[in-house]
Amino acid sequence: ALLLAEALRKKGYEMVLVRDLARSDMSQVVAEAFRYSKLVLATTTYNTFLFPPMREFISWLTERNFSNRIVAFIENGSWMPTAAMHMKEQLKESKGIIFAKESVKIMSAIHEENSMQIEKLAEELSKELPEECKEIDIFEKK
Repeated sequence: ALLLAEALRKKGYEMVLVRDLARSDMSQVVAEAFRYSKLVLATTTYNTFLFPPMREFISWLTERNFSNRIVAFIENGSWMPTAAMHMKEQLKESKGIIFAKESVKIMSAIHEENSMQIEKLAEELSKELPEECKEIDIFEKK
């Protein structure tokens, strides 16, 4: 998440927020998510599903009609990352959600391939970046 945040800053984002959902006040991070047009969700696969704070965060968003946003994913897992699939499933009923074409799949540790995925995701998220939209929120589980 921090590598993506740095890549986005280099592409013109003036403010990139990174939040650790396991250590943040849920009502505060949910309110922050509604302030931005783009959101990156980064988490590990946990017992073949989502890390509980991420699952709770997405539930809070959908219960409050989170909509009309671009959402991107970073997933991590040792042998079979499925977090992105589960996050998309949780968000599928939300109206106007556009999933980024690029995503990042980390197999336990960051490798060269992941650096390229991060750069591609940063490029996609920064396309057609209007002046009033130079902010992004990244929520992660550290």
